[in-house]
Amino acid sequence: MKSRIDLSVEPREVGKHNSRALRNQRKVPAVIYGAINPVNVFVNEGDIVRYNTRAYENALFNLKSSENTANGKVVLMKAVDVHPLSRRPQHVDFFALDLSKPVRVSVEVRLEGKPIGLAEGGLLNVVLRTVEVECLPTEIPEFFTADVSNLAVGDALHVSALQATGSVKILTGGELTIAVVNAQEEEVAATPAAAAPAAAAAPAAAKAPAKK
Repeated sequence: MKSRIDLSVEPREVGKHNSRALRNQRKVPAVIYGAINPVNVFVNEGDIVRYNTRAYENALFNLKSSENTANGKVVLMKAVDVHPLSRRPQHVDFFALDLSKPVRVSVEVRLEGKPIGLAEGGLLNVVLRTVEVECLPTEIPEFFTADVSNLAVGDALHVSALQATGSVKILTGGELTIAVVNAQEEEVAATPAAAAPAAAAAPAAAKAPAKK
């Protein structure tokens, strides 16, 4: 089972004045939506700075709160608004999960191995770095591994080569290219193919409430 991270949140009053006061105290306004009636909360800024990294992408957070509606909910951190100058987090969206229902998320694709085509004078061009999947929240992969060792000049590795287990279904088209080895004299013009729509951590109908 995918491990969970305890995260403390507390209820807050809405309004720009209240949000500004929270930020001055190193607290970040947040909203929880999804499998829950929307709840306005705040979270410690240090926790958001720590967890808003690739290492915690798609992590499951177990909320601890004096707010009964939020307490015990398992959520994904869906979006973090960051100030363009200070880079401090300004607002967070949490998506509350129903652990019995599948969700859609984007999962990183990591390349391993050294293509044999490099010894032939080729250049490795990475085209696709994430794929969209659908699975139970407890089975979200940390990443997929794509072995490029056998790629010669002109060869490509496609999404269909990725291995999914359990409830995981890869929604990104299997014909799309992950990486290709091009000859050096060729003009590299490969552009990341448009993958399926950006990951939504729940059915498309779920929409984050307006930030306050």
